[in-house]
Amino acid sequence: MRRSIATVSLSGGLEDKLRAAAAAGFSGVEIFENDLIASPLPPREVRALTESLGLRIDLYQPFRDFEGVDDARLERNLRRAVAKFEVMTELGVDTVLVCSNVAPSTIDDDARAAAQLRRLAELAEEHGVRIAYEALAWGRRVNDYAHSWRLVAEADHPALGVCLDSFHILSVGDDPAGFREIPGEKIFFLQLADAPRMAMDVLQWSRHYRCFPGQGGFDLTTFTRHVVEAGYSGPLSLEVFNDVFRASDPYRTAADALRSLSVLEDAVARSTETAGTGVAAPPRRAVTLTRLPDPVRPTGYGFVEVAATRTSADRIRRVLTALGFEHTRDHRSKPVQLWSHGSTRILLSSTDARLGHTWSADATATALGIAVADPHHAVRRAEELLAPALPRRRDPTESPLQAVAAPDGTAVFFCPADDTRGTDWLEDFSTAAVADHQDGVNTPITGIDHVGLFQPFDHFDEASLFYRSVLGLEPAESLELAAPDGLVRSRALTTANGSVRIALNVSVLGRGAQADAAGGAQHIALASDDIVASARAMTEAGVAPLPIPDNYYADLRSRTDLDEETLERLRVHGIMYDQVGDGEFFHFYTPMVDGRLFFEVVQRRGGYDGYGAANSPFRMAAQRVERVQ
Repeated sequence: MRRSIATVSLSGGLEDKLRAAAAAGFSGVEIFENDLIASPLPPREVRALTESLGLRIDLYQPFRDFEGVDDARLERNLRRAVAKFEVMTELGVDTVLVCSNVAPSTIDDDARAAAQLRRLAELAEEHGVRIAYEALAWGRRVNDYAHSWRLVAEADHPALGVCLDSFHILSVGDDPAGFREIPGEKIFFLQLADAPRMAMDVLQWSRHYRCFPGQGGFDLTTFTRHVVEAGYSGPLSLEVFNDVFRASDPYRTAADALRSLSVLEDAVARSTETAGTGVAAPPRRAVTLTRLPDPVRPTGYGFVEVAATRTSADRIRRVLTALGFEHTRDHRSKPVQLWSHGSTRILLSSTDARLGHTWSADATATALGIAVADPHHAVRRAEELLAPALPRRRDPTESPLQAVAAPDGTAVFFCPADDTRGTDWLEDFSTAAVADHQDGVNTPITGIDHVGLFQPFDHFDEASLFYRSVLGLEPAESLELAAPDGLVRSRALTTANGSVRIALNVSVLGRGAQADAAGGAQHIALASDDIVASARAMTEAGVAPLPIPDNYYADLRSRTDLDEETLERLRVHGIMYDQVGDGEFFHFYTPMVDGRLFFEVVQRRGGYDGYGAANSPFRMAAQRVERVQ
């Protein structure tokens, strides 16, 4: 299907928005009226520019507060409409969006509203224009799509149809299965937006918190499938009002937008292949949906790489040794050390090898090695999602690991997961004994549980969609955590079996110590099968866990059934605790290695699948105390 985006979704002037949409690969745009009015280009030149960029103007929008008015107001509205139709002729666009009336004076009379819409359609037909009538969720009299369709059906004019908008329909809980009652040829336009689930006024929710498909909580796959199966054959178009997007680089935003539509169209194609059982009437689908290469599901972490200054690297080595890791190998051609604990691997680069990374921290998790069955297939899917393989300087004898860049610059490497090739990349490291080999202590670390990545303010939603689409991770609902320096939003993404978990964090306000580009902390969480033994061994090796106040354990005593002996062990070792149902979570933290990076050790019991979010405010408060001391 063709893909379009509303100019209101992007930042900048109209020319900037059009160029960004074209550069991303969109075939069409919706021109938001305010963008045209603010542009120095006359409509004919806007048309020429869009055509030169290979774009089509699919919709002009919005025309507001038309129907349900008295006769005098109707005549003024029709004169206003003629002026807009003349602009549309110059733009070369044949469809205008008409929103349901929100004025308090709107007359509650469906027959009047339908008759007035027919008058508008008759006038539009004279100018070669179609009317796509949309029910706003906050419309005064018409606020659901079924009502808008009844008016369109009653008006009964070929130049009048409906516009279906996912936000207006899903935000109020309407069932999109009713789209089958609308003939496909009367669905003139489709507007798509996702949104996080929020308990707030729907108008404010709509104006500030919409996001691209796959970044929120709506089921847009089912929604879009119902539209397509009703016979709609127009473009998939994004109309997203979002404060962050409208202040971000329009080229990045447009690329992220197109990625979201690629993933959505693929999901709809897959769902239509498995749907249809029990359907009373065959679908009226008349379009071809584009499929992506199948996702390659990660099976685990091959490695996590940390880049640090030499001073920070010394502190990281000390912490890794205390956690039971050993410096086992050095890279043959790069200043990178391999630290291992069984099959758990951390790569440590002690030079500034973070080109392209948006963080300027002294120590940062800069690369994730993700094990997949078919790395080449994974890269091919990533490239179709506008995440091309990163160029790498390597010796011809080195393993051909390929990587793509996440939105914050983190490199995601695809490592072969099968037994014969899964550790080929280790051959790039010398097998001779390293000069400063350090033996780790005996700690029961079993693997990498998850990686926490603090995001730049305007990359959070983009990063969520990246990991969801490129790695096939499933997102949990976003959480807001009360940090000492301001609210932090957190969203976890994981494989179905938990083999790869990534937690994304961002400052809600985009400022303060937690949000500063030099202040967002990253962390690596290691799994243990004996949390107390891990904490004790690390302490005996000279690295004490992050101190947790006694007040925390007093509160823990009051709200849990943990016995006194267990509570005392947790307190002594700075271990925090969470419980959900029968699942239990134990975790402790290392000190910050340079104020930017820290390690966590976790133990899960009873199927616990979270991250101890209830403890995050207390952990961040303890780190703040550590930072200011």
